[in-house]
Parts: sequence; structure tokens; C-alpha cells
Amino acid sequence: MPASSIGAFVFLLHAMHDADGNSAEALPAPDDLWALHHWTFELSIILPLLLMGSWYLRGALRRRNHSILRWRHLAFASGWLSLVFALVSPLHQLGDALFSAHMLQHEILILIAAPLIAASHCSVTFLYALPRMHRKRVGALISGIERNPLVCLLTAPLSAWLIHAAALWGWHIPALYQATVRSDVIHAVQHLTFFLTGLIFWSALYGAGRSSMSYGMATLYTFGTAVHCSALGALLTFSTVLWYPIYTERTQIWHLTALEDQQLGGLLMWVPSGLVFIAIGVLLFAKWLHTSDRRLLHTSMAPASARKEAA
Repeated sequence: MPASSIGAFVFLLHAMHDADGNSAEALPAPDDLWALHHWTFELSIILPLLLMGSWYLRGALRRRNHSILRWRHLAFASGWLSLVFALVSPLHQLGDALFSAHMLQHEILILIAAPLIAASHCSVTFLYALPRMHRKRVGALISGIERNPLVCLLTAPLSAWLIHAAALWGWHIPALYQATVRSDVIHAVQHLTFFLTGLIFWSALYGAGRSSMSYGMATLYTFGTAVHCSALGALLTFSTVLWYPIYTERTQIWHLTALEDQQLGGLLMWVPSGLVFIAIGVLLFAKWLHTSDRRLLHTSMAPASARKEAA
């Protein structure tokens, strides 16, 4: 099961939720933010998350417990828990009251859940959850899909970078963004888009099977993403024009004007997200240097070995 299909399944039933579901609910206030009724316990969210987690756990228990697998299991568990926090905790409903909270939710999906699940290389572990007799057949089917020319084009690093950037900027167009606040269906599609394009982007950069030669380009794409995300965040932060008037009457209970809330959301996109991208970029750069040193050492030792054998 490819990682992108996991995310699609997590959000599929959520997208079927009643479009007017949140409009009838009171917006979270500071004094009751963590009240039980502000948690999201919809079966359309809980069941896919539970199935996703239990399916991975089943596969993990069947695999050998190598040290590298422990790190991958930890990455998946952390990504899964971040999905739970973003979609189930009061942060989900708080996004209807505050643009900044909505922005934080998006940052969790894009910058925590997506890269961690991509780093876990979870497809093989999901295959292990299947009965032994079906693993090879399902694995071959998935491999065939991944080798499809169109799929290869869409998941290539440059394409993944462009698609992810288009999703990020496109959903911040005022008309589209405000539609997500009015409709749970459109809201779910937005979250699905952010998470899946993020998953494809991070998988394209350091997914399984990527050549070590790709780490250099992955570093450039990561820093490039940091630049355009920071640019969008800076525009939101320094703008004196309210981009999303729908929040005008919603932020007062939090003692913020809608413009202040917008600026806070811009700062969240600009500074913390920029730091995360830079940190991941530095790690990829270090990996690039490490693999380059190993290739250089191997190349320099090859002639010496050849001379020794000839003697």
C-alpha cells in the first residue's frame, strides 16, 4: 500500500461529512477550549485513523526488529499521532475561530505528519500486515502502479515540488480559503490536498529507492520550499489588508482583531515552518556529504585494490 493511499483513506470519509456540521456548533473559547465537546470524535475521522494505526502495527509486529526499523516505526508513530492531534484535538474546531489556529493545523499536516510518515517508508510494513500468500501479488501490483509513466512524472522531485507549491498558494486565495471555513467538505478536501501533496513531496525527496545522488537536489528543493513558504507567510504578516473577512466576527472572543490573527498566522508560516524546512534541508545536506565522501573513498580505494591484485 503506497503511502499516498494511506493519507487518502484517512481523509476519505472525513470528506463525506455534512457540509454544515460546524456551523451549528459554538466556537471554542479560551475558558473551555479543552472541553470534551470541542474534540472531534466523528467516526469518519476516528475509524480511518484507527485502521491506519492498527494495520501498521500488525505489519510492524511481523517484521524483524532491526535497529533501522525501530527508527522507522518511531517516525510513523510520531506522524500518526500528529495526525490525531491535528484532526481530533480542539485545534480542529479552533481553526473555525482563528486563522492562526487553522494555519497551525496545516503546518502539522505538511511539516510534521507528512515528512515523518514519508521517512518511515511504511509501504513494506503495510504489506507485512497482509497474509503471506497475498503479499507478493499486492506488492507487484503496487510496483506496477509506481512504474506507470504518468505516476513517475507526478512523483518526480520537480513535479512534486511544483504541485505542492501550487496547492499551498492556491488554497490561500481568499475565495477558496473562506470556502473551507463555510463547508466541512471543502475543508476536508483542503486538508487532503495539503497532506497528500506534502506526502508526495517528501517521499520524492527522500523516499525509498532514491539514489544517494538525489540528496543534493533534495536539499535545493527543500530550501526552495522554505523560501516560497516564507514569502507567503511574510505577505500575510505585513499585509494591512484583511485577506479573510470571514474571521472578522470570530476572533473577538480571543481578544484579537481579524488582522492581528492573520498576522499571527503569517508568522507561524514564516518563522517556525521556515526553521523546520531549514533543519530538514541541513539533514539532507549532511546526508549528501556523507554519501559523497563514501563514493569518493570507494573510488580512491578501487585503483589501490586493483594494483594489489595485479601484484
